[in-house]
Amino acid sequence: MNMQEAAERADGLLDEVFAAIQPAVQWTHGPTTTGICDVTRRRVVMTVISAERRGSFLGLVDRFWHKSQYKIKAVNRDADVPAVFAETKDGFGVSLIVGGEGQVFFEVDSPCVQESEVAGPASKPNGPSYAGAEIIPRPNVRDRFWSAGAS
Repeated sequence: MNMQEAAERADGLLDEVFAAIQPAVQWTHGPTTTGICDVTRRRVVMTVISAERRGSFLGLVDRFWHKSQYKIKAVNRDADVPAVFAETKDGFGVSLIVGGEGQVFFEVDSPCVQESEVAGPASKPNGPSYAGAEIIPRPNVRDRFWSAGAS
């Protein structure tokens, strides 16, 4: 597997987890980075996930990853910045991290693969694209379910 193939695999893993999130959330691509022999793809959730719904969101993703037979490597149970870190059977690291103002970040890191060029993701965000922007804004999409209770 080369870096482009690893990036495509990472995109597929992200597509799968976002398909499992119901009701759907709006997301945009985060930056793609490459190392000496690895690639990382990122997505940023633009839907406001209220503190009251955060546990449900994390639980939904955790159950999907368990069902997909991912190995849960670590869980940060901090109330403000919780996170879940897992690994697929083929060695891809997957993580969900809640950051500032409750913004949710997904990241997929490939194992070491053959060096190659890496194209941008083929999938289109289901909302505005912030490609090329220096900063992705904080979550700004309200949802009747996920944003319930948020001020």
